[in-house]
Amino acid sequence: MTFTIGSHALAAPVVLAPMAGVTNAPFRELCRRFAPGLVYVNEMAMATPVVHENPKTDRMISFGPDEQPRSQQLYGSDPEIMGRAVHRLCDAGRVDHIDINFGCPAAKVTRQGGGAAVPARPELLRAIVRAAVRNASPYGVPVTTKFRMGLFDDWLMHTRTGEICAEEGVVAIALHARTVEQHYSGEARWEAIAELKQHLVGLGSSIPVLGNGDIWEADDAVRMIDQTGCDGVVIGRGCLGRPWLFGDLVDVLQGRPAPASRTLGEVCEVMALHARLLAAHLGEDHAMRDFRKHSGWYMSGYPVGSEVRRRFALCSSLGELDDIIDTLDPASAIVEGGERIKRGHTNGPIKVAIPQGWLDAEQRAALDTDVSVPDDDAVMALSGG
Repeated sequence: MTFTIGSHALAAPVVLAPMAGVTNAPFRELCRRFAPGLVYVNEMAMATPVVHENPKTDRMISFGPDEQPRSQQLYGSDPEIMGRAVHRLCDAGRVDHIDINFGCPAAKVTRQGGGAAVPARPELLRAIVRAAVRNASPYGVPVTTKFRMGLFDDWLMHTRTGEICAEEGVVAIALHARTVEQHYSGEARWEAIAELKQHLVGLGSSIPVLGNGDIWEADDAVRMIDQTGCDGVVIGRGCLGRPWLFGDLVDVLQGRPAPASRTLGEVCEVMALHARLLAAHLGEDHAMRDFRKHSGWYMSGYPVGSEVRRRFALCSSLGELDDIIDTLDPASAIVEGGERIKRGHTNGPIKVAIPQGWLDAEQRAALDTDVSVPDDDAVMALSGG
């Protein structure tokens, strides 16, 4: 299968979803070792601190020397600020691809009308996308967008959102097939991906549609493409503790069988490498605190026992990590169904927080032309949804 984002030809139609505290430079490097030539998106950055050259945000927007394309997700609800942030990154030659997030379900964001609530106001959505595309286009930097189905079941907006993005020059769109209310619970509703694709084809649009949600094994991607007609997949929680999933995806999407499940010894080799890459990036002390969540994901599905899991969760040095690994049986296999154990966020459903009065029929109708800018500048670190 061939797929491009702008001028970047990919080895397969596969994109790593940006995840806060996860998809930093060491994790992306690890994923590239298993599958070079895909799009691995950096953690989401807020547009406002990008504009104001916040040092912490500047450090986060970092890429490996051989990383191509350099993909960065931005979040913001102010068209002017979004345009300035995109211009700054592109003008400095720091990125090759910009993804705009319209899927953040955090209550402190949607309560202000931002994040996943922005598509409820189509003209504001249009203005944000237009500002991003206009500022990226002179530099030849493609813009993509990612969004959810809508706020809840009786307020869906994925087809309209996709239509607007296509009209404004976005080169590809990704749909997380859950509502904000679902959060990360239940099953992703792949039928919404099919609906979005069919809607855009019916309008004569050839914009690629990527599906996101519940791809835990490589064969899931094949099923999603077959069932929905989507053009590719976005991988989020499925790669937590399993960065080799990207290599498996390339195999199955190029017609080869998926590799066998990894033994515990193979998993531990990757785990130790990941910890060392992180230590080189953050310093060993900080890295090992951050790595504790990864160790739990790596061990998901393996019969290592609660004491080993506890030791990993308290591990504070690379040497200690190696000592724990040395106690494990490298030939141990994953339990039946272990590949499909959900990792990362699982919470939901949630009560959707939206601005007061939005459910009033008259005010809801007025949202179609509302371009007032939500106050979300204080939100500095969020999951992209």
